[in-house]
Amino acid sequence: MTPSAQSGALFLDAEALYRELVRGVQALRRPGMRLVGVTSGGVWLAERLRKDLGIAEEPGVISSAMHRDDFARRGLSATAQTRLDFDVNGADILMLDDVLYTGRTTRAVINELFDYGRPAGVVLAVLVDRGGRELPIQADFAAARVALPPDQSLALARGDDGRFRFEVEGAA
Repeated sequence: MTPSAQSGALFLDAEALYRELVRGVQALRRPGMRLVGVTSGGVWLAERLRKDLGIAEEPGVISSAMHRDDFARRGLSATAQTRLDFDVNGADILMLDDVLYTGRTTRAVINELFDYGRPAGVVLAVLVDRGGRELPIQADFAAARVALPPDQSLALARGDDGRFRFEVEGAA
């Protein structure tokens, strides 16, 4: 995560941050803990972590679409819908997301999770925490913390080869 020498723009090495996330997730994991990825970047992370850590169970998928406070404006997302193929009641859950910003998506997916049951505990791991919180939510692990102007967005992208990169959109 260094500024580009030519443009002054932020450069984040998503693959290096993913390796840091692997280390953080290994420290957070407990026996029987279930991986759940927030659509879509968090799902990509959960799928790859499952392979890299040799986890047998398929990760769950959780969507914020039905619980967003801006649902009336945004409507349903074209991304995957929630799929939790395990009993949420009493489960320890490791939720994964690509970028934590305002906290609104995290609040929405926690509400969605509780529609399926009452977990024993939920921990949150993210690739990037960009600050700017509007709700009192924080990650248990963040591979990096960066500051971006409010008019910029940061999103994880996945290439055909499965490698990660970040896309920054908006005014610079």
